[in-house]
Amino acid sequence: MRDIETTMIPLRPLFSLLSVASTALAIGQNATVAFNASAGSLSLASGGSSVQIMADSNDWPAALKAAHDLSQDFGRVTGTNGSLILSNNSDTSGVPAYNAGSYFSGNPNNASMIFNITGLTTFATTAPGAKGGVIIAGTIGNSSLIDTLIQSGKIDVSAINGTWEAFTSTVVSNPMEGVDVALVIAGSDRRGTVYGLYDVSEQIGVSPWYFWADSPPHKHDSIYAMNTTKIQPSPSVKYRGFFINDEAPALTGYVNEKFGFNEYGSNYGADFYHTMFELLLRLRANYLWPAQWNSMFNVDDPRSQNMADAYGIVMGTSHTEPMMRSTKEWSEFGNGTWSWSTNNASIYPFFVEGAERLRPYEGVITMGMRGSGDTALSAGIETELLENVVSTQRDILAQVFGNASVTDPTQIPQMWCLYKEVQGYYEAGMTVPEDITLLWTDDNWGNIRRLPVGNETSRSGGAGVYYHFDYVGDPRDYKWINTVLNQKTWEQMHLAYEREARNIWVVNVGDLKPLELPISHFFDLAYDIDRWDKDSTSEWLELWAAREFGPEVAAQTGALMNTYSLLAGRRKFEEVDPNTFSWINYNEANNVLAEWTAIQKTAQSILDKLPAATQPAFFEMVYHPVTAARTYYDIMISAAKNNVYAQQGRTSTNAIAQHVQNQFTYDHQLSKSYNQLLGGKWNHMMDQTHIGYQYWQQPMRQALPPLQCVQMAERGLTGDLGIAVEGSNATVPGDDRFHSLSSMTLYLPTLDPYGPGRWIDVFHSGTQKLTWNVQSSVPYLNFTQKTGTLSPNGTTDTRIWVSVDWSKVKPGAINSTTINITSSTDYGTQYSVPKVVISYNNTAAPSNFTGFVESDRTVSIEAEHYSSISNGGNSSVSYEVIPGLSRTLSGVTLFPVTADSLTPATAPALEYDFYTFSNLSSGVLMDQNMGTSSKYTPNTVNVTLFLGTSLNTIPDRPLRYAVQVDDQQPQARQYIFDQPQGANPTGWLTAVADVIWYNTTTWNYSGPGAHKLKIWELEPGVVLQKVVVDLGGVRKSYLGPPESHRV
Repeated sequence: MRDIETTMIPLRPLFSLLSVASTALAIGQNATVAFNASAGSLSLASGGSSVQIMADSNDWPAALKAAHDLSQDFGRVTGTNGSLILSNNSDTSGVPAYNAGSYFSGNPNNASMIFNITGLTTFATTAPGAKGGVIIAGTIGNSSLIDTLIQSGKIDVSAINGTWEAFTSTVVSNPMEGVDVALVIAGSDRRGTVYGLYDVSEQIGVSPWYFWADSPPHKHDSIYAMNTTKIQPSPSVKYRGFFINDEAPALTGYVNEKFGFNEYGSNYGADFYHTMFELLLRLRANYLWPAQWNSMFNVDDPRSQNMADAYGIVMGTSHTEPMMRSTKEWSEFGNGTWSWSTNNASIYPFFVEGAERLRPYEGVITMGMRGSGDTALSAGIETELLENVVSTQRDILAQVFGNASVTDPTQIPQMWCLYKEVQGYYEAGMTVPEDITLLWTDDNWGNIRRLPVGNETSRSGGAGVYYHFDYVGDPRDYKWINTVLNQKTWEQMHLAYEREARNIWVVNVGDLKPLELPISHFFDLAYDIDRWDKDSTSEWLELWAAREFGPEVAAQTGALMNTYSLLAGRRKFEEVDPNTFSWINYNEANNVLAEWTAIQKTAQSILDKLPAATQPAFFEMVYHPVTAARTYYDIMISAAKNNVYAQQGRTSTNAIAQHVQNQFTYDHQLSKSYNQLLGGKWNHMMDQTHIGYQYWQQPMRQALPPLQCVQMAERGLTGDLGIAVEGSNATVPGDDRFHSLSSMTLYLPTLDPYGPGRWIDVFHSGTQKLTWNVQSSVPYLNFTQKTGTLSPNGTTDTRIWVSVDWSKVKPGAINSTTINITSSTDYGTQYSVPKVVISYNNTAAPSNFTGFVESDRTVSIEAEHYSSISNGGNSSVSYEVIPGLSRTLSGVTLFPVTADSLTPATAPALEYDFYTFSNLSSGVLMDQNMGTSSKYTPNTVNVTLFLGTSLNTIPDRPLRYAVQVDDQQPQARQYIFDQPQGANPTGWLTAVADVIWYNTTTWNYSGPGAHKLKIWELEPGVVLQKVVVDLGGVRKSYLGPPESHRV
């Protein structure tokens, strides 16, 4: 064991933004822009000249704002802003006047508010000194420029006309008088135009996160429009948005500092939201549930809703806020209790006002009713009452919107979020009008609870999903940094899409930062899910890294974040404590910390070679989460180490305690560095407490787990030398609760050719310096060290690894030997030389066998390493491997996900060949750590499947599998059992914390030799990650035994 260190990972200075040359493309989108000329290409900007963007002043404000942004983006990339030239503009200021209109009337508002409302954003129409290329952009039916080109046959919009949020772009010759050639971007509607313009922004090198994550523009001298036509169809999902939630302390602290307070509290107003609206659109999203813990979107700043609509953002409210009213609005302005059965007379006008306030704008209205403040309604609530609530809400919409241009209120988008207990009301038979979108939800931990079945798939309102990247509640809050397993997001959202939940996808993103990466991934899936298949996550991460940090580091950063996702996705940081990983079995805790340390070193090496311009973005999105995670794991694993060492009486206990305290300080320094980055731009964003959880709620103050110290001034009763071995907390000399009767002997787990080496720790436990020696009479036992010195300073503990030269051991021989480990000082007043019994078994599988081989009375197999697949009667289904969908390697699942239920006769079988050596006929198992024995049922083995945490999304088709050992009768097993009233399944609290379902079957064991295990997944949604065959040797750990050797 190396010396104890209190090593800190240095916080390197992050310098002011500079330029960086690289290439960037819109992630997953067909390229229409290049940085070198090609046949028929159009120069848009070159040699100090920049683009001229032409738009119709009568177009939607959102289109004009995006056109203006693109002109500025050219400046960010080339150093010279483009110019925005408006036609049909009688206002000599260059900014059309604002006139409040109605979205439903089809008449766009004018553009002045979107430019002037915050006082932060204006645009200039002054052309650069030398004119560059021309872009003509606009919305079909709202831009005379575009409509003229359509009428003259210059552009063909038949593929997008009348569709939702689509666009086309093409290079056109002589599009208008005085223009020889132009890039024309035509949108089917206002957001189609916006996406077409921002598509160019992203391609030329401006990330959607240029403000919110400080991604620098990728500098280029020249930009060309390629001579190609792009047709971008409607997005895969109609409404794509996020929910700002659980926004204190981090985001609220940021808002308080940057924007101050209003008369009701934190100033979550238009000055705050306008950059978020732009971010959503640049990410190709369109929908927002605003912050609601202690704010009121429409009341805190009356400009906010106007601003949202001017940008083209569809506003909604959360699952607990019906009729476009914030929760806080009732506590501030409501009259009486929030109870429909007793106070509907007061609640009715409250609902009316919400509908009236929305009437001029585009929104999705939350229907139904929950208890106040994200709680369930009172016990005993009947579906009839909720049906009455919805019926009344519909009447209000008919009344309010019937006075506008909408004569049929079913045209008004509405959704009913089936969150928590609300799903139970629906499944109890509540009738929901079919034009209302059923918004199904996950379990708050990334596992969708239910999806459309039967005639639900044909509802005119469709279905959607409310998903979580952040949560406050059982079994524990997770609000700190990114813990999203990206492959899990793909798997669940692909399932939702294939099962027709395509109308709304909204994800809870907490404070927004630091979830930039999973947010981008979620919206790319929602925009064009067909582009991203089961193997796409690694590719997506590399493209994301290229966009944010440049292609030079894209492959390395993408791979780094793929590993980060797997490690962080194993268990939420908030659920990791000193007891999570085993310190004594499988070297698990050390291996886990080593994995984190390895990727932290990679992050540091990338950061060090990045241009200063890119370092802040990399720090925020990669370096900080990786380093903070590694620090957190070091604290928890070292705290476990400290407690074990204290129990063992190690002198090094105190050094470990100090190391934990140093890392605790470093955790604070990391948060402080984040908050102070770029002059404190994101101050308070790392204020979230994360160390010291006592129950589900966030800790009120950071607190270390319990640490212990030993009295270094006093010699232990056993002298100065202590010995510990793998697989046990016991020590010798002496006795303890793990090793009684002072036998002076420990037992090392058996060595065999197919298993790892075993370790023995030699540690200091007294006050005197000593020399130790290993005394062994067996020449083919190898020790990494056989002698050494221990000092009383607590930094010289040594881990000896034991292995065997198997070429010198007779095959099939079971041997054991006892070694002495001596000390140059005595063993106290009553103890003697410590001994370790080393057993070794030279097992050998037949040369003609192919498969996994038993070691340590265990066979552990990663699911994707099957020996073969035997086809079943249904040839339309198959198994596919999803890389990274696991705590360790990957997941194997059925495709297509819409397949019918299967049986062992119709499903394909995953087959795993394994070979065993153990004879289990005696019914007695030796405990190698204690030298004692225990009884078990003779000739039986347990087979445990490690299964992904997906839930039963079809009520009468629970997730099931079947398993068979050798020729025994297959056992079919259901492993998730739903509960009534929308409650989570039995065992859910443990499963989501562990990020795994375990399911075990017991089998007759025919004895040593070759065996075959068959597994049939009987429902889509079953994800097999790992298989463990326990012949009595499986030891306690979090991740399970490492994979066995394969021959």
